[in-house]
Amino acid sequence: MIYDFDKVIDRHNTNSLKYDFYEDSGYTVDHIPLWVADMDFPVIEEIKSAISRINAVGIYGYTGISDSYYDIVAEWMYRYHNFKVEKDWFCITPGVVYALSVAVCAYTQPGESVIVQTPVYSPFYGVINNNKRKLVRNPLVYKNGSYYVDYVDFENKIVENDVKLFIMCNPHNPVGKVFTKEELIRMCHICCKHGVIIVSDEIHSDFVYAPHKHTVLANLNSNFEQSCVICTSPGKTFNITGLKASNIFIPNPELKKLYDEEMAKRGPGLVNTLGIAACVAAYRYGRPWLNKLLKYLQGNIEYVTDFINLNLPKIKVVQPQGTFLVWIDCMEMGLENSKLNNFFKDEAKIWLSPGDKYGPEGEGFQRINIATSRSILEKAMNRIKTAYDVLFYERKANSDDKETDNQSAENLDNEVQ
Repeated sequence: MIYDFDKVIDRHNTNSLKYDFYEDSGYTVDHIPLWVADMDFPVIEEIKSAISRINAVGIYGYTGISDSYYDIVAEWMYRYHNFKVEKDWFCITPGVVYALSVAVCAYTQPGESVIVQTPVYSPFYGVINNNKRKLVRNPLVYKNGSYYVDYVDFENKIVENDVKLFIMCNPHNPVGKVFTKEELIRMCHICCKHGVIIVSDEIHSDFVYAPHKHTVLANLNSNFEQSCVICTSPGKTFNITGLKASNIFIPNPELKKLYDEEMAKRGPGLVNTLGIAACVAAYRYGRPWLNKLLKYLQGNIEYVTDFINLNLPKIKVVQPQGTFLVWIDCMEMGLENSKLNNFFKDEAKIWLSPGDKYGPEGEGFQRINIATSRSILEKAMNRIKTAYDVLFYERKANSDDKETDNQSAENLDNEVQ
C-alpha cells in the first residue's frame, strides 16, 4: 500500500477538538493548530471497513468483548513489545486517563500521596487533585538538552510523603524521553523497597525512534511485574482516540481485584462499539501503515530540528526519543513566560501547547505536535521565523537607538565641558 501522509485533510466542522473549538481557547480559524496530541492522518482502510460493517447494520447496542479481541491485542503486545499478557490481566476502559483515575482511587485513600515526574502530561495533575490525593513532584533534571531522573529526590520524596502510588509516563509526554531499562530498574527498586505501586502510562510506546527502545515496565522482573499496572491504547498509534478503547494490564491478582472493584463502583464502564472493531482492525492490519508513519514522523522531526538550528538560534530542540511531540527550549529568547506564550499565539499565529501547562518546570518551553502534513509544518515554522526575525530586529533596533542616544548624550556632555 502507498500511504500519502503529505495530503492535507480539512478537519474543520467534524467536532475536532484540535480544529473546531479554537474560540474557546482564544484562538482563531487562522491559527495553525499543532497542540493536542492527535494526528492529521486518516486511519487505514481496514479500520474504515470494520466500522462500515457495523454502520451497515445501523444498530449500536451494548458491546461484549470476544476472545478474538483479547487474542489480537495480546499478539500485538508480544510481537512488538515482547510482553506476554494473559487474558485475566485485561481491563478495557474508555481511555487511559479514565484508567489512571480508577487506579488512583483503587490504590490510595483521600489525602494520600501520589508522585509524578514533572513537567508532565497535565491530566496527571487532574486525576490526583480532583480525587483529593496529595500531589508530589519529582522534577526531571534538564541538563545539556536532555532529561534525567533525580533518584535521590525521588526516594526522599517517597519517604517524606509516604507515597503510595507512582504514575509514570513512558515514553514521556511532553519531553519525549524514553526511559532506559537501567533507569526503569532503579526507579522500580526504590518503589518496591517502599511499597509503592507503579502505574505506567505507555500510550506512546509504539512511537520510539532508533537507537532507543521501549521497555514494558512489567517485563523487567517478576517482582516489578507484581507491583505495576500497564496502560496502553491503540488510540494514539492509529489515530482513533475518539473511539475510546484502551487496554490496561494488571498481572497481580490482588491489584486486579482492587481495580475491578473500583471500576464496579463507577457503574458499567462500557467501551465504544466502534472502538472495539477499530482496535481489532488496527492491531491486525495496521503495522505496514505504522512503519511508513514512523519514517514520515522522523522526517518531520528532522525538518523541525534542522529549521530551528538554522533559523532560530535562540530556540533549542529537546530531541525526542519517542512520541510525535517536539519539546522546544525557548529560554534564550529572553521572554517572560506569559510573553513567550503570547509570542507564538499572537505574533506567530501558531497554536502550540505552552510549557507551563505541564507544570512550572515547563516554563520557557513549548510543545509542538509534528504529526501533520509536511506542508502544514513548513507553513507553521516559517510563521515562527517571521515573528522571530521581527522580534529580534526590533530588539536590536531599540538597542541601537539606546546606544545612539547614550552616545549623543555623552557628546553633548563633552561639548558643555
